[in-house]
Amino acid sequence: MSKSPALALDFRHASLSTAGGVIAAVAAATIAGAWFFEYVIGLVPCELCLEQRVPYYLAIPLALVLVFLARDPKRAALSRALLLVIGAILAYGAGLGVYHSGVEWGWWPGPSSCTGARFHGGGSLLSQMQAMRVVPCDEVQWRFFGLSLAGYNALIAGALAILALFTATRRAQ
Repeated sequence: MSKSPALALDFRHASLSTAGGVIAAVAAATIAGAWFFEYVIGLVPCELCLEQRVPYYLAIPLALVLVFLARDPKRAALSRALLLVIGAILAYGAGLGVYHSGVEWGWWPGPSSCTGARFHGGGSLLSQMQAMRVVPCDEVQWRFFGLSLAGYNALIAGALAILALFTATRRAQ
């Protein structure tokens, strides 16, 4: 019995363009999830939470550029280099997730400036300060199967980094 290619998640033979598309889609879904938890559920992100989004903000447009760049075989070397850059960015994001998880578990201290305080334009600064909920980086607001959002970020960014680095460094077929 043969496997259905539509259901297979075997990325060992994924093209550079496919890897870029998967990275862009998963990274965009991750950011959408973060925004959902912030704006719909009402979880206030801490400083490290916001910093963990930056690698995705960089990886998404770079991966979309890769999708189109990698379609031209003459640009394979440039595509591989771009995928290495994306992999490095996502590896950094995974490291931030591990660091933040360690802060949440109390394995090491977080930055002294780590709060969720953000001021928006308009209105009285004093009223904004009075209504603000400050969230320290070591306070876990939500867990699922024992992992916080920082833990899930470490897993997602790590998996995407592995996909990027593996695809960029394997031999062309």
